[in-house]
Amino acid sequence: MPLFQNQKAVNQKLVDIDGFEITLKREDLLHPTVSGNKFRKLKYNLKQAKTEGHHTLLTFGGAFSNHLAATASAGRIQGFKTIGVVRGDEKVQNPTLQFCQDQGMNLFPISRATYREKDTVHFHETLKQKFGDFYSLPEGGTNQIAVRGCTEILTAADKYFDVICCSVGTGGTLAGLIESAQSHQMVLGFTALEHQKITREIERFTSKKNWEINHDYVFGGYAKVSLPLIKFINDFNKNFKTPLDPIYTGKLLFGIFDMIKQKQWNWGKRILVIHTGGLQGIAGMNQTLSKKEWPKIQV
Repeated sequence: MPLFQNQKAVNQKLVDIDGFEITLKREDLLHPTVSGNKFRKLKYNLKQAKTEGHHTLLTFGGAFSNHLAATASAGRIQGFKTIGVVRGDEKVQNPTLQFCQDQGMNLFPISRATYREKDTVHFHETLKQKFGDFYSLPEGGTNQIAVRGCTEILTAADKYFDVICCSVGTGGTLAGLIESAQSHQMVLGFTALEHQKITREIERFTSKKNWEINHDYVFGGYAKVSLPLIKFINDFNKNFKTPLDPIYTGKLLFGIFDMIKQKQWNWGKRILVIHTGGLQGIAGMNQTLSKKEWPKIQV
């Protein structure tokens, strides 16, 4: 079966809370190793890479990157060589990077200072000299082609909902949702990290105004968690038989439930929440939690 086919995710009705109907779109179930928004972002980028005659994919990410893992897996399935430029030259070994290597990805760790230069022409030329020709994918996978893939998340049946909610990293997934949402729908993004310029980033891909960004549930920064967040994720899995990652969708749903509880929800009562995957990162997060002697996230 081809990797990138016209897949539609299942909508899972969760619960009615004080008259609010919450439904989860299970994008995490699209593929075992290329799931969620990464499936959508890579779909047309890999087609473009083949059209241009490339045999190698090169991309960027941190040591626990969902994007690196998905690119490594999708590249192997589609017959590409893959190169991952990893932020931080510390000798880090974790389940995410091990998975990338198992998929055949060539990992190239660089210092954080050098990583900040990753988008410059000079650094790109340095990579060309080292690795030869490649198709470059940005960190997080967001570009115009990726946004096109993310417009396919919503289906005609989803016009039923008043508001569509999604976690926000680089903004590509939210931009795709904004572009494909109906005129009566609000698209609400919850940032997963302190990113005050995210509005400007999203505006690069859409001119629509049917969206807002919430910055209140970052939990201290990217990949930062708290004991209440971990408890929420584990309780959610117990109650709904659905695992959540702690970086993106866990924070998103915590925010939605908390705002409803605090009577601060003003965006309609029929809520569609996009589960963007990222579950591969739980194993690495649990390593960190074990060092703190905190409870682990249950899968």
